[in-house]
Amino acid sequence: MAEDLFSSNHTLHPPQTDEDLLSWLRLIRSRRVGVTTFFKLLREHKTADDALVALPEVARSAGVKDYEVCPENVAIAEMSLAQKLGVRMICYGTPDYPAALMDITDAPPIVWVRGDTTLLSSPMIALVGARNASSLGTRMARKLAAELGEAGFVVVSGLARGIDTASHLAALPSGTVAVFGGGVDVIYPQENAALADEIFKTGLCLSEQPMGMRPQARHFPTRNRIISGLSHAVVVVEAALKSGSLITARNALDQGREVLAVPGHPIDARASGCNALIREGATLVRSAEDVIEAISQSHTVNNQPPEPQPVAKKKLPKRSLREISKLHTEILSRLGPSPIAEDQLIRDLALPAKAINPEITTLELEGRIERRAGGLLSIVR
Repeated sequence: MAEDLFSSNHTLHPPQTDEDLLSWLRLIRSRRVGVTTFFKLLREHKTADDALVALPEVARSAGVKDYEVCPENVAIAEMSLAQKLGVRMICYGTPDYPAALMDITDAPPIVWVRGDTTLLSSPMIALVGARNASSLGTRMARKLAAELGEAGFVVVSGLARGIDTASHLAALPSGTVAVFGGGVDVIYPQENAALADEIFKTGLCLSEQPMGMRPQARHFPTRNRIISGLSHAVVVVEAALKSGSLITARNALDQGREVLAVPGHPIDARASGCNALIREGATLVRSAEDVIEAISQSHTVNNQPPEPQPVAKKKLPKRSLREISKLHTEILSRLGPSPIAEDQLIRDLALPAKAINPEITTLELEGRIERRAGGLLSIVR
């Protein structure tokens, strides 16, 4: 769980003042500070202010020369833009931060939100699928979204074309959350601008990326972990074997969420990913009742929507930032532009997979390595 990030003698102190918010933003926006590094710095230095002071020396000890933290004026400009657009910053550990998202190991320290924040306290289900969805796929997505909304669930998706768009549209009356790949003020694709405006009014748009950030390919896999992290379950409506939707499904499994899939015709490539998930044990979905039943079987409901349960994880020995930096260097030195299998990388490093996998995720979040289809990894040049 994310609490493991703070398992030390020091208690995490969420920001209380505008100055604290500014320091948190400067820390996460500083170069080479990913999610894991952010929380380790907070754990070791108690406050973001102290972490910012210590960061240049930490970087020097890791072999990074002339390191500078994020300038104050850069963070102030981001906060000013957010205020102008009616966007709020929500920080990990504060009352408004989604409880389900705090349950994942790589929870974003900061999210920007625009819209109805009360939806974050509601039970959520993710609906994801193909951008080039079939008419049957979009009909199924609309039906599931409407029925789940009527049952009291908020529908989460990624505002992409196809299944995401159909899901958001059908869930507008009951509540929907769109997780952006770029800044929460940057609509992508632009054809969904009108839909995004409707979600701003009645739903919620959310992103961990800086305000004004244009989405890049590397942002979408990291965005997907938030979609699944917010949700009790992920339903894949239509997806090819090599698709972002299957990344979301894999994230969901790692996070202890339910994974469900709508079956499709065996010769339809857009259904091959869903059929593969079902073959591997995902729950087959014919209607919203199947989704609700699957969640009910894994949670005690008592006539209320289920609450997500923490996933028990075996704690690993804590590493210092210097040790983590050394491991990052070793990982990067074994990767090149030609992708290699993640399993092969783990064997080459001769370390337990559970020690390496979080650092691979960190490097992926920092945009330094790229995860490709088939469990392959390559360095980002």
